[in-house]
Amino acid sequence: MKALSIAATGMNAQQTNLEVIANNIANINTTGYKRARAQFTDLLYQTDRAQGVPNRANQAIVPEGVTIGLGVQTSAVRNLHIQGQPVQTGNTLDMMLQGRGWFQIEAADGTTLYSRSGAFNKNDQGQLVTIDGYNVVPAIIIPQNASNITVTRSGQVFANIDGAAEQTELGQLTIANFVNEAGLEPLGDNLFRETAASGAPVVGPPDEVGYAYIMQRYLEASNVDPVKEITDMISAQRAYEMNSKVIQAADEMASTVSKNLR
Repeated sequence: MKALSIAATGMNAQQTNLEVIANNIANINTTGYKRARAQFTDLLYQTDRAQGVPNRANQAIVPEGVTIGLGVQTSAVRNLHIQGQPVQTGNTLDMMLQGRGWFQIEAADGTTLYSRSGAFNKNDQGQLVTIDGYNVVPAIIIPQNASNITVTRSGQVFANIDGAAEQTELGQLTIANFVNEAGLEPLGDNLFRETAASGAPVVGPPDEVGYAYIMQRYLEASNVDPVKEITDMISAQRAYEMNSKVIQAADEMASTVSKNLR
């Protein structure tokens, strides 16, 4: 009985859906996190009678055929890159991107990764790094005697050196854009990697046309909507229960047939 396997694919799909929702809820307070959404497509169809072909008896065209679907499959888990709300922290080295763009982060192997989390700090050399110690690209060195560090909307970093009245420019931050942000590969630790699907990064200064601007002393909150996630979770639970009922009904029908045969 095909209903058993069809309903089983539905249960597997809803289990995946619930796992995605659980991950969204778990990351409700993760800086720069982008909520994910599971997407599904129907499986192949079994054709018992094709439509649009001549009827054998009188050569009339069959208007409607008989096709039976074989279930559902997970086609993608898409990260929704919607702007999160700004959260004021007061920390001098916290930065938020308002708009499209990604901070560039140097991985341990020298490759460039990308992040929306601007919770930065300094290492022992005074270089701007992430909370996990990865260097920010391009490199910004903040001297030990620097004070009143200022980051402009366009990514220029200034500071007063040795108490000087005028500020000195320490460097210029740049950010990256992608043609298809959904094609970036999530790696954890708020980091993403370029893929063939995302396209090559287009690097430019913040606050230019098509690029985000930087807000100093702010961080981007997760874009997870708790109410929507709870609603989606209830919907997934009900769909799972309905598929289990289909399996139960199919099993009872098969049991009835087997009893009648005996």
